[in-house]
Amino acid sequence: MTRIGLLGGSFNPAHRGHRRVSAAAIRALGLDELWWLVSPGNPLKPVVGMAPFPARLASARRMARGLPIRATAIERELGTRYTVDTLAALLRLYPDRRFIWLMGADNLAQFHLWRHWRKIARTVPIAVVPRPGYEEDAQAARAMGWLRRFVRPVDQARNWTEWRLPALVLLRLPLDPTSATGIRAAVPDWHLSDEHSFNPRALRDGVTRRLVT
Repeated sequence: MTRIGLLGGSFNPAHRGHRRVSAAAIRALGLDELWWLVSPGNPLKPVVGMAPFPARLASARRMARGLPIRATAIERELGTRYTVDTLAALLRLYPDRRFIWLMGADNLAQFHLWRHWRKIARTVPIAVVPRPGYEEDAQAARAMGWLRRFVRPVDQARNWTEWRLPALVLLRLPLDPTSATGIRAAVPDWHLSDEHSFNPRALRDGVTRRLVT
């Protein structure tokens, strides 16, 4: 079966940190592909400062070039806003794929706020990628009180398709300080710059290959 990682995010904008940690995770987990799920609207993030969806998808597609990464608008197409619903739909649509959910350590720190987070952990394995400054918060996370018993050795990360769920692995990857928040602080209207211009008539979903408007 095809081994696919899933990394959700606003990608507002996508940046080199996304690319570097994704490339390292692909190697560590032995993935065939990694799907960047560009969120139509993260329930835990403010709408203010959020660039238009096509611009965020275009930035993700641009940043993913040359790697086995597919930037996709499939959550918008499915009409799902919560990870638990997205996973249920993907497992139904792609029964011949094996999925593992990737999240940053910053997300693990607030994982207990996600809708039905225990159900998510019982649905697919989870791989946590390090984020600068969040290691202690992740280890002390409320969700880790329940998840800690299901942590798997990092040297067995490539065996994730064989794990009994729930299963969590804390990857050891090179840290990258780049953040979308920092980029927006420097260039609030990043999506209007020439660097991020794109042809809306040629913007296709990396997974479904449908045009995205």
